[in-house]
Amino acid sequence: MYTGHFAIGMAIKARVPKTPALPILLGVGFLDVLNGLFILAGWDHVTPNPRSGPYLFFDLSFVDWDHSLLMAVLWSLIWGALFLKDKHVALVAALAVFSHFIADWPVHNHDLAIYPHSGLHLGWGLWGRLGTVSWILEGFFVLTLLAYSWRAQAKRGVSMLWPSVLIAALFVNLSPWLSPMKPVATLAEPAAHLVHGILVTIGFIVPGLLLTWLLRRSERRSSVGS
Repeated sequence: MYTGHFAIGMAIKARVPKTPALPILLGVGFLDVLNGLFILAGWDHVTPNPRSGPYLFFDLSFVDWDHSLLMAVLWSLIWGALFLKDKHVALVAALAVFSHFIADWPVHNHDLAIYPHSGLHLGWGLWGRLGTVSWILEGFFVLTLLAYSWRAQAKRGVSMLWPSVLIAALFVNLSPWLSPMKPVATLAEPAAHLVHGILVTIGFIVPGLLLTWLLRRSERRSSVGS
């Protein structure tokens, strides 16, 4: 899942509007930021597979250091601890990180370990079973959460227009036809997994920061207008 994580972040922010956006919108992608970095470090392993749809085109051969259940809990607690100055913010930040694991569970292809090197793995495998249809279902999931966020934020006079436009652009960009991962999967190693790691890291940090900035701008305009 990709844009679904950002949509979850938007819904969380709409539910707890007084919580700063950054711990939420970077938090929902924190596990994948770590995943990209760990791939670059050689701790996680991905394998190019042009048949691995709908938009990843890589098999997640070993992602236990960030996407196992145990490590997802641990990283959630660590991320939350960064904001312990405000216990409410810390709790929301931790929940935002753990939401990533929960949202990945339906789509991942049985590659979410219970703990690093565990023989037991989770994942319903919608990516593998449904292919492009799973991307479409993610789109409906995103639309539902954005509709909720739009309605909740509108009551406060906060516009969701530009954050929604950005998420829509990200959704189209990481489609089965336009995904940058497809040409990356054709590169020779080690370039394939290194570029993959870089794109995953950037693909969550940059949109997370942009969405944070767009929401803050909307909130400032709302406060000025009121």
